[in-house]
Amino acid sequence: MKYLIAAALIASTAGSAFAQAAPVSGTVTKINEAQSKITLKHGPIVNLGMDGMTMVFTLAEPSMIEGLKVGDNVKFEADRVNGRLTVTKIDAAQ
Repeated sequence: MKYLIAAALIASTAGSAFAQAAPVSGTVTKINEAQSKITLKHGPIVNLGMDGMTMVFTLAEPSMIEGLKVGDNVKFEADRVNGRLTVTKIDAAQ
């Protein structure tokens, strides 16, 4: 029984390592400060199983908008938070 539990824990940990958010390149196409949302044209988001497209994301923190403007190239990470596609990290690309 111990071995079965240990194997299940290892398998679940290994699976979650692949689902971690990885930085994605994108371009800001719209900012909605009032609703803490941002529209990004982006490449594939592997951890969400998404192809590249343009879509609206909720921001994890309203302050993430500060310093960003439409047309900026960014690197960001996104995940599902409470069922919503959410940008969890975003920085201007260099």
